[in-house]
Amino acid sequence: MAKEKQDIIHEYHLNRHQPDKPQFALHDLNSYIKQHPGDTTRPHIHSFYQIIWFKRGTGRHFIDFNTYDVFDNALFFVAKNQVHYFDGNTGYEGVLLHFNEAFLTNNENETEFFLKYDLFNNPHQQPSVCTDSDTAAILDEYVLHIKRELENDEAFGKEQILKNYLENFLIRIRRRKNEFEKAADHLPGLYDEKRRQLMRFVNFINENYKKGLSITGYARLLHISSRSLSDLTHQLLGKTPSQMIQERIILEAQRMLLYSDLNINQIGYRLGFDDASYFVKFFKKHTGISPSEFRKSVS
Repeated sequence: MAKEKQDIIHEYHLNRHQPDKPQFALHDLNSYIKQHPGDTTRPHIHSFYQIIWFKRGTGRHFIDFNTYDVFDNALFFVAKNQVHYFDGNTGYEGVLLHFNEAFLTNNENETEFFLKYDLFNNPHQQPSVCTDSDTAAILDEYVLHIKRELENDEAFGKEQILKNYLENFLIRIRRRKNEFEKAADHLPGLYDEKRRQLMRFVNFINENYKKGLSITGYARLLHISSRSLSDLTHQLLGKTPSQMIQERIILEAQRMLLYSDLNINQIGYRLGFDDASYFVKFFKKHTGISPSEFRKSVS
C-alpha cells in the first residue's frame, strides 16, 4: 500500500501506476490486520473499493463517523474515499477483496451493472449485511477460485476470469441484501431503474459537489428534468436533491475537520467556498454548531 496526502487523511492505493498488475487483490483478513496494525486502526481512505468479510469475530468497525457492530459472517462494503478503520481486535478471521473501479467497469453498460448493486457509497443504507450459511458456502467457493486464478501464471484471460468471479460474488451479496430489505420492508420494490437512477445521482454528487453545480445541471447529467429529479429523491428518500448535495458537503467538511490539520478557511476553499465566512455559516446552519466547535467536540 502506498501513502499519499499525508497532510489530509492517509490514503492508500491499489497498484497505482502499475497497469501490468491486476487492479484487484485478495487478502486473508487476519494476516492483513497483523501485518498492518498501524494502518488498519488509523482513520484512512482508499482510492479503491473494499469488501471486508468478517467470517468469525465480534467487535466494531468505523465508517464516516458511524460505529457498526462486527459479527460472524458480516460483510462490509467500503467505497473509495470513505473514511474507515478497524478496532484493535487481531483475532478476526475472514477475507478482504480490493478492486479499482476500472477493473469492474470499462464502459457505460458495465457502470450501470455496477450501480444496480448499490452496495457501495450509498449513505442512505447500512454498509453491511449478514450472510447465511448457504450463501457463505457459495462465496467461499468464489474466493477459492479467485485465489487459484491469482496464483495462476497464465496471463491469457486472467483479468476477465477474476472480473467474472467478482461480479458473481457481488450478485450473491446483492441477493442476500434483497432478502433483508424485503423482510424489513425497506424501499420495497425499488430494485429497478429508479433505484439505479438514484445511485447515478449519488455518484454525480460525489464527482461534482465541490463545483457548485445546480440541480438543473445534475438533472442534465441524468438526462431528466429537475422536477423528475426532485420527484425521484423525494419518493425514494424523502429528501430534496439540494439536501443530498448539502449532506455530502457537510460530510466532507467533517472529515477534514476531524482528520486533517487544515484551518477553517483552507477547508472552506477546498470545498468550493470563495468566502470562508459563508462556509462557517453554511456548516452551522446544517449542523447546529460552528466548524471550530465541531472540531473541539470530537478532538
